[in-house]
Amino acid sequence: MTRIILVCILLVSLPFQNSAQERQRARDLGIKPGILTPGKYNAITDVAGVSVGQKTLNIGDSIRTGVTVILPHQGNLFKEKVPAGIFVGNGFGKSIGTTQIEELGNIESPIALTNTLNAFLVANALVDYTLSIPENSGIRSVNPIVGETNDGWLNDIRGRHVTTSDVFEAINTASTKEVLEGNIGAGTGTNTLGFKGGIGTSSRVLPKSKGGYTVGVLVQTNFGGILRINGAPVGKELNNYYMANEVPYQVDGSCMIIIATDAPLSSRNLQRLARRSFLAFGAVGSFSSNGSGDYSIAFSTHKDVRIPHEPEAIETNSPEVLNDFMSPLFLAVFEATEEAIYNSMFMAEDIVGQKGRQMKALPIKETLEILDKYKAREN
Repeated sequence: MTRIILVCILLVSLPFQNSAQERQRARDLGIKPGILTPGKYNAITDVAGVSVGQKTLNIGDSIRTGVTVILPHQGNLFKEKVPAGIFVGNGFGKSIGTTQIEELGNIESPIALTNTLNAFLVANALVDYTLSIPENSGIRSVNPIVGETNDGWLNDIRGRHVTTSDVFEAINTASTKEVLEGNIGAGTGTNTLGFKGGIGTSSRVLPKSKGGYTVGVLVQTNFGGILRINGAPVGKELNNYYMANEVPYQVDGSCMIIIATDAPLSSRNLQRLARRSFLAFGAVGSFSSNGSGDYSIAFSTHKDVRIPHEPEAIETNSPEVLNDFMSPLFLAVFEATEEAIYNSMFMAEDIVGQKGRQMKALPIKETLEILDKYKAREN
C-alpha cells in the first residue's frame, strides 16, 4: 500500500515538476548572441567582487514589486568609491544620484533598482545603510544611486510597499554567485515588449589577447517595441507588438542597464561603454518611446582605479585602458546586454496582479519554432 501511495504522489507531482523546469535561460535553449564567451555564471557577478541581492514582494492580490541591489565591491563603498559613467537614452525617469555620477565620475553607494514611486524611499534606505557603517560616522553627505521602472499596471505602486528593511535585507543577502532572474526583486511586476519582463543578466569574457577583461550586465526590463530575438521578428510573428492591428499594447515603460567590468577604465570610457549598451537595447526591438526612462550605468571594479574618500596625494597614477583598445569591451557590453534582456523574458513567468490583470510570459514553444524558422538559434 505504501508503494502504491508513493507512485501516486510521484505521478501527481510530475506535471508540477515539468512546469517548474519549463523556463530556461536563452543560452540553454540555443540562443547564443554574439561571438564572445560568457563567464562562469553568465551574470554580472562574473566580475570579481560584484554581488547582487534581491527582495521580492509578491503579497496578496495587488503587491507585485521589490528591490534589486548591486554592490560593486565588498568593502566600504563610500570610503572606496568606484569610477562610473552614465548614459541616458531617454530621460523620462526618476533615477536618483545620476548627476553626481556625471559630474564626479564615481559611485559611493550600492546601486538599487525598484519601482518609480518607491525610488525616493529606497534612496533614503541607502543613506541609512551608508550612515550605519561605523567607519562612516563622520560623513555629512551621501549620493545614493537608485534606478526605477514603473510597475504600476500589475503592482499597487501608490502603496510604496518597499521598505528600508527590504533594502537592508537585499544588501545583507547579496551574493557573488548566481543571480535569480525573471519575476524577482525589482522585476517582479514589469512588462517587456508585450510579455512579462523582469530581471536578467549576462556576461562576456574577453580573450587574453584583448585584455582578458570581464564585462557583466544586469537589466530591469519594462519597455515596449517590436520584439526581435537574434534578428528574428518574434513579436511580429506572434502578433504582439506596438501598433499591431487591434492588439492592446502598452509601449511606454523603462529599462535600467547596470554594467560592471574589471577593466581599468576612466569615467569617460565608462560612459562610452554605457552608451554602447543602447545598441543592444535597440537590437531587441526597443525604440525608447516617449514615456520610457532608459538609463545605463557602468562602473569599474579594478582596485587600482578606486577613488579614496580621503586621498593622500594630489595626483592620481591609475592604469587605464587606452581608447584604441576599447572596441573589444564595446562588443562585450553589446552582447551581454542583448542576452541579459532575453534572459529577463525567458525566465519570467505568467503573473496576475492588481485588479486581476494578467501578463503572459513569452511562449517558449512558439518562440523556438519562430527562431528555427529564421535559423536564429543553435539546435
